[in-house]
Amino acid sequence: MELGAFSLSLAVKDLAVSKAFYEKLGFEVLGGNEDQNWLILRNGSTVLGLFAGMFDKNMLTWNPGWNQNAEEVNPFTDVRELHRKLSEAGLELQGELDLDGQGPGHFYITDPDGNPILIDQHR
Repeated sequence: MELGAFSLSLAVKDLAVSKAFYEKLGFEVLGGNEDQNWLILRNGSTVLGLFAGMFDKNMLTWNPGWNQNAEEVNPFTDVRELHRKLSEAGLELQGELDLDGQGPGHFYITDPDGNPILIDQHR
């Protein structure tokens, strides 16, 4: 099962302070919107999302349809198919996803240690 590009989504207190810190570690801004309090940074193949005031906890994130450079890939496993497979595997899924729709969509799962996992398709 191909989940797509992986990143760690960090719930940060101050976006500018976190951005400056990770830039000192060699990360560069790949995308996002500072006015909306979120940025995506990359260092090699490592991708971090910085989100101020959007999430309660840090999250593991996978983006179906993207590679580590936030470029579209084809073919890919649609978020609705991932939802179906994970549900059939007995995982408890959270969030609202139009299972009959197309395009963007997302859902959450939680691992056995309480770590949130976001499956977030942008296209």
